[in-house]
This record gives sequence, C-alpha cells and structure tokens, in this order.
Amino acid sequence: MSQPFIPYSRQSIDQSDVDAVVAAMKDDFITQGPRIDAFERAVADLHDCAHGVAVCNATAALHIACLALDVGPGDLVWTSPNTFVASANCARYCGADVDFVDIDPETRNMSLAALEAKLASAKAAGRLPKVVIPIDFSGLPCPMPEIAALAAEYGFRIIEDASHALGASIDGTMVGSRWADITVLSFHAVKIITSAEGGMLITQDEGLADRLRLLRSHGITRDTDLMENESDGPFYYEQVTLGYNYRITDLQAALGTSQLARLPARHAEREARARRYDEILADLSLKLTPRIAGHVSAHHLYVVEILDEKTDRRALFEHLRESGIGANVHYIPVHIQPDYTRLGFARGDFPAAETYYDRCITIPLYPEMSDADQDRVAAALKSGLAAAR
Repeated sequence: MSQPFIPYSRQSIDQSDVDAVVAAMKDDFITQGPRIDAFERAVADLHDCAHGVAVCNATAALHIACLALDVGPGDLVWTSPNTFVASANCARYCGADVDFVDIDPETRNMSLAALEAKLASAKAAGRLPKVVIPIDFSGLPCPMPEIAALAAEYGFRIIEDASHALGASIDGTMVGSRWADITVLSFHAVKIITSAEGGMLITQDEGLADRLRLLRSHGITRDTDLMENESDGPFYYEQVTLGYNYRITDLQAALGTSQLARLPARHAEREARARRYDEILADLSLKLTPRIAGHVSAHHLYVVEILDEKTDRRALFEHLRESGIGANVHYIPVHIQPDYTRLGFARGDFPAAETYYDRCITIPLYPEMSDADQDRVAAALKSGLAAAR
C-alpha cells in the first residue's frame, strides 16, 4: 500500500476558522463590512504599523503599491530575480522598466553588495531606480536597515515584498514597521496564515494609505474633502483617480482574523519543523536553509540546494515526487522567463540567482507534518541523492 502524498505546504483550517466564516455569512455584510477594518487593524498592530490596507491578493497589493509611489512610464524599478514573477510584473503594469539585482548566495535574498555596486553605476549613468522591491525569500528578512540607508543616500523608495515573511523580524523589529515605505503581505492558501486569497499593504504614511484605499476600490470616494465638485447628497460619490476592483471580502477578513490569532503558535511550529530538518539532513550533501544572526525567519519555505555537481537535480526532483513527496522549485529566475528575455534579459545576467535555481529544491514544511513525515522526506532525499548521481 502506497504512503500518502506529502504536499510542500498546505492550509490549516480549524473549527474556530469555520465558525468565524459562518458568523460572517450570517451577518448583514459578506463583501464590504466591518471585518475588513478589524483585519487591517489587527495586522497593522501586529507589525507596530499605523495603517493596513487589505486587498484581494498580494499581486494586486504590489500593483497599487507602485501606483501609490507614482511609478509610471520612464521610471525604473529594481527587484530580485529570485521571486515569483508578480514582484517584477507590478512595475510593468504601470508602464515602468524593470531591472534586477543579483542575490546573495548565502541568504538567497537581494545581495546588499550587488545593490550598492549597481546603485553607484546607475548614479554615474544618470539612471537610478525610482523604487526597489526587496523580497524576503522563504520568510527570511532582507538586510532592510542597510537597504533603507541606501534609499536615503540615493533617493529611491522601498516596497518590501514580505509575502513569505508575516511576523518575521530583524533584531526584534518586525518587517513592515520601520524600513520600507510600503510592505506587502500575502494570505494565499499556502502562506503562514490564509484568508483563502488575500493580501495587505502596511505603511506608516497616512497619505500613502489613503491613496492605496482609493486605488483598491475604483478610485471612488464618498469623502467630501476629496471631491472636486459639490456633493449632490448622501448618495453622491466621485471617481477621483483611475482605480481597480482589488477589494477583499468580509468573509475572507473573518478567516484571516481568526487565523491571525494562532500566528505565534504557527511560527513556533514552523521553527520546530525547520530545526528538525536542520538536524536530520545535516549529513546529506545539501546546503540547508540559511540562518542569519538577529534575523527571525517566518519559515514559509524550506529550500535545500544540491552541493554535488554530479547530482542531477531533475532526477532527484522526480525521485521525490515518485516517493510521494511534494517537492517544488522556488523560483525560476524571472529574467530568464520568455516574456523577460524578449525585453533583452538573458542567462548569465544574474549568475548567483541562476546557480541557485539550477540546484534548489523546496521540500515540504508545514506545522501539521509529523516526525514520520519529515523522516520520509529525509529518507527520500538520501536515496534520491544516491540514485541521481
């Protein structure tokens, strides 16, 4: 009898979540209601942040973050090639140009040294970025204090893509609370907590928060202070800018708020599972998940890298899948996607990201895993490494 399939991640829904959503369904509002405000406030407070703006997904959040920072044609946005395509596409939605900063092989995040060098060259060439989007890959925060110092020196704005990093911190300070102009969070089903689909932008800037709220809802306001014309009555509204329907629902906010209450426990469980992998995989020819002093990872992903150049990554991946292990790969570098090679990017442009991609495999990590599940993953990796040489 075959063993059950172990996915690389999965949502965790308990009875309190079901009860919260059912209660929302029985109330007067199931789309735009008070639970959205409560969810926004809870997430903002968690990050010691003044404002939270909930949206339908993190891609929408990245898009309107760029718009709120006035990204448009002729502007340049830099991000990491080791990310999902949404982190780069958001700038292109606004008509801006995109470029990348190679990764640090140790952290798999944007390389601070590469960023410093690229900024110096860009300044000399008179083509500095308007916005930089660092990615907190796998839940490990980027060197945000240092990136913020560079932003002050070179005059760019920061959108921190913390889609993997809800609740992560640097020296006790949570992501989103201090260094970025806007921080983006994700509540997709496989993230640390979920609202089924959903995203949020957190910011300390009231003006940015007001603009983000306009942009997520068609650019429409009922606030008379923002209107250009005299109100015709209590029914009156105005579209004061071009916006989008990027709204989240009260049902999703109810689920997200219920899930948020368990975040400390979820973090502890993920940390325990990650530590156990560190122990049981230590003897294999693999580079394990990085640990950086002062940085607390949210452990959204656990990624290993093959160290032996003779090992066939595809053969190992297929062995894991055939063994019932839901391996995945995060990420194919954005710049080698066909839509980006047509823009002039090519293999060889960002070698650290490409080397990482060629040897990385994401293995299952989620709190409901058992020790036996992790032992199965370790055994499959061991046999797969032997077979893939």
